[in-house]
Amino acid sequence: MTHILVTGGAGYIGSHACKALAAAGYTPITYDNLSTGWQDAVKFGPFEQGDLTDRARLDQVFAAYQPVAVMHFAALSQVGESMQNPGLYWHNNVAGSLSLMQAAVAAGCLDLVFSSTCATYGDQDNVVLDETCAQFPINAYGASKRAIEDMLRDFEGAYGLRHVIFRYFNVAGADPEAQVGEFHQPETHLIPLILDAIDGKRDALTIFGTDYDTPDGTCVRDYVHVCDLVDAHVLGLNWLENGKESRVFNLGTGTGFSVREVTDQSAAVTNRAVPIVEGPRRPGDCTRLVSGSTRAVAELGWKPTRSTLPQMIGDAWRWHQTGHYDK
Repeated sequence: MTHILVTGGAGYIGSHACKALAAAGYTPITYDNLSTGWQDAVKFGPFEQGDLTDRARLDQVFAAYQPVAVMHFAALSQVGESMQNPGLYWHNNVAGSLSLMQAAVAAGCLDLVFSSTCATYGDQDNVVLDETCAQFPINAYGASKRAIEDMLRDFEGAYGLRHVIFRYFNVAGADPEAQVGEFHQPETHLIPLILDAIDGKRDALTIFGTDYDTPDGTCVRDYVHVCDLVDAHVLGLNWLENGKESRVFNLGTGTGFSVREVTDQSAAVTNRAVPIVEGPRRPGDCTRLVSGSTRAVAELGWKPTRSTLPQMIGDAWRWHQTGHYDK
């Protein structure tokens, strides 16, 4: 069996990646400390509990399974928290990634697919972002991801650790079969917040800012279906397996949707009203954040087929209705 070590494999994106890897003929080995992930999400391969900063535990897992590659999702990812407690993010994300890279090199596992973010670009408002744009992160989360990207380049130069870096835009949706899905505590992502409001699990959705320079006054974001996203990761793994050079890819569709468009479409898909409260702008929120890249399509052959609003919301709603991992 061809083993792939999946850090953060019990989380939202990592669990979907494990399903995609299993479907592609790999055996995903989930490595997760369960601080934000859910053991019930581990359904497609073995589970090994451990922290990225625990080098001895990592060495044990590498020795036991001898993975041919790593998919690295494990990270703290709340922007607000990262501003209030940056040390936590530098320790968990950066020091943890350093420990992982050192363990991978020691084990001779020299292919790594990394989950990065468009937050590394910072506040470049109304700029259509591609992989050549300068990186000026404005919070500790984005800064930690940029630092890991830099580490990967250094480790390639010194040890031959080849990598594919994916910078995500807004990930949404869920497994169409509702085996795994999106569940955070606390929840911060727009679509599950909308579905919670529809379902009465929160009083209302707050729209932060209605006076932006957009057609309806609300922020515009680029949404990509989680299943399309993890398909790109399998293609990135194949890219490395085929001996190609390390590469950075944006993962977005190039199409932006406003907050009101998402709420309107959610009401249409669920046939329920969305209770809404309008609030002031939040500091640091860009007007428009959309990918301008077609590199993943052109070079990886990536074809995002599920990244329409009705599909993303419909799949998320199906998962939402089946229940969550804590039930």
